[in-house]
Amino acid sequence: MRHGNPAFAACVLLTLIVSVPAHADDAASLRAELEAVKADYSARMKALEERIAQLETQAAATAAVNEAPPPPEPTPSPPASGGSNPLAAFNPAMSVILSGTYTDLDQDPATYHIAGFIPAGDETGPGERGFSLGESELTLTANVDPYFYGNVTAAITGNNEIAIEEAFFRTTALHDGFTLKGGRFFSGLGYVNEVHAHAWDFVDQPLAYQAFLGGQYAENGLQLKWLAPTDLFLEFGVEGGSGERFPGTRLDANGLNAFVAFTHAGYDIGDSASWRAGLSYMTQRADDRRFDTSDALGTPVVDSFTGSSHLWAADFVYKWAPHGNSTDHYLKIQGEYLHRTESGDLTFDADDLALTDGYHSSQWGAYLQTVYQFRPRWRAGLRYDYLDSGDPTIGLVDSGLVAPGEFPDLLSATPTRLTFMLDWSPSEFSRMRAQYAWDDARDSSRDGQFFLQYLYSLGAHGAHKY
Repeated sequence: MRHGNPAFAACVLLTLIVSVPAHADDAASLRAELEAVKADYSARMKALEERIAQLETQAAATAAVNEAPPPPEPTPSPPASGGSNPLAAFNPAMSVILSGTYTDLDQDPATYHIAGFIPAGDETGPGERGFSLGESELTLTANVDPYFYGNVTAAITGNNEIAIEEAFFRTTALHDGFTLKGGRFFSGLGYVNEVHAHAWDFVDQPLAYQAFLGGQYAENGLQLKWLAPTDLFLEFGVEGGSGERFPGTRLDANGLNAFVAFTHAGYDIGDSASWRAGLSYMTQRADDRRFDTSDALGTPVVDSFTGSSHLWAADFVYKWAPHGNSTDHYLKIQGEYLHRTESGDLTFDADDLALTDGYHSSQWGAYLQTVYQFRPRWRAGLRYDYLDSGDPTIGLVDSGLVAPGEFPDLLSATPTRLTFMLDWSPSEFSRMRAQYAWDDARDSSRDGQFFLQYLYSLGAHGAHKY
């Protein structure tokens, strides 16, 4: 048997013994080098973070020393015309209301008069027979700056006449719930007076407004409102102005001739109903307030009243819609009570005889209406009007100087009217309405009144009042 070379075996064994420790030393060396790199990286990161924090602290301290605090910004107001374009703030929002009616009347509208009440002007009555353009409105609104808002509404009649319905400014930045309005505006008296004609639930106004205010009452003056910071909606307001609209007249003196005070309260009943109630008072003076009438023989004459007028109004509105969604169904019940007293002098035949003596009247009127949306876009409404002229005290009649028949318009009466309406709104910008009224406001026979009306809204239009 052949044995291997002893020298060769010894060499191999020696190589193995030497190489194993050599590889182990290399791995340990690499591991130590890696740990050194990681420690150095952590140290550098910590140093950089501390340096950044130091620089930020120094910058904040320098800004606090060198810069004064900026002045507070004024209370911002939303742009009138909406949108994010800053140039839109210089362009007022514009809207146009187109309105027209067809009217069929049993009685001549030229002889219309509410029995028992001093005639209040041209705005009373059902209007002209046949087709008429109605009253269209052109409205411009915008925020003037962060402090004031402006509104101009011009009424364009079917007789090609233009009249300014409203032209006012209103503050937007007063504190503690106060708002100031100035210019020409619809008074806060009552409820429906502030509502523009295109937002009425019927073609015409209640008889009480026609008899006591000559239609919609606008004031030239100032109005101050305060909204209380309570869960219950509670506001108070006062107005002062020229008082030149019926039942007052513009006086030949500086100062105010009309004062109005009102308060409103309201609250939600669950998530489906809400209510609002109000109480208002207005006082004015009339100086030679003339009105066209006739004597006992039917001859046209002009009588005149000079004295004071005081009007109280109470209103109530209730609204219901399932969970506040009025898309399919909703119900609205609305009513007002007005009471007026006038005291002064009444002149018979002011242009010729000019017989004058004392006059006093205490009259009231009310209406109650309900509107129900029975299906989407379709509504039906019913309204009942009632007036009581009372028994006015006429000095010329009591003294025997003038016979009672010489004041046929002032004989005691209780005018009434029952009105039914049905309207369809294809969209929120259009409405078509049919209305019929059994009008017993005259001192003669009943007047059957049928109306067809259209209303179209063009452009940006603000939300209507409650």
